[in-house]
Amino acid sequence: MSKGRQTLRLDKMLVHMGCGSRSDIKRMAKQGIITVNDKRVKDSGMQVHPLDDRVEVDGERIVYREFIYLLLHKPPGVVSATEDLRDRTVLDLLSPEDRHFEPFPVGRLDKDTEGLLLLTNDGQLAHELLSPKKHVPKTYEARVAGDVNEEDIRHFAEGVTLDDGYATLPAQLTILSKTDTDGGPVSFISLIIHEGKFHQVKRMFEAVGKKVEYLKRVAMGPLVLEEELEIGTYRELTAEELAVIGR
Repeated sequence: MSKGRQTLRLDKMLVHMGCGSRSDIKRMAKQGIITVNDKRVKDSGMQVHPLDDRVEVDGERIVYREFIYLLLHKPPGVVSATEDLRDRTVLDLLSPEDRHFEPFPVGRLDKDTEGLLLLTNDGQLAHELLSPKKHVPKTYEARVAGDVNEEDIRHFAEGVTLDDGYATLPAQLTILSKTDTDGGPVSFISLIIHEGKFHQVKRMFEAVGKKVEYLKRVAMGPLVLEEELEIGTYRELTAEELAVIGR
């Protein structure tokens, strides 16, 4: 059976699409304002083909989709979680229509880190992108207190031993520019890592005696954070991006 021919309870489909609770859907069916293929339905528990049948509620076409894929430019100060008792979370940045799909962040960015964060309700994709076996590359740009040099580049390329004894996979460190300040030299760098340990980028630089002052993730696998996407805003993945990640 193709995906388009799989059936779903009408009320379950409409609840998933944010049309109301199951009792709301049942009431609307009794009122005669729900149609399937232009026919009024009274039984909200009937089976429909969500991708094939034309479902309307009070004259409005309901186009079904199971998954949502959002690329967010996360601001500093926001937590990469679905809920938090003290701080705003990335879900607080979404519209109610998108929150209804119950997306979750794929991986984490530290609270004070900004940049690309993917949110989805597609658990299989999240597993694929986060699986240690996949070694999905993540690209960061950072401002680092200290003179990042060729020795650091070689050290990162060999793998850095963190404070807990963990040896990282080889990483690609690129020096973008340097400047001198009253507080000493500052380096602007790009770094590609292939794993996602807790505070990994910051700890890698600490291992070579330097401190990350600002950190931004600009890419994750084939997904790139474009400059036009303002901080705190988000967009849905394009058809091309979905195809690249196998969706």
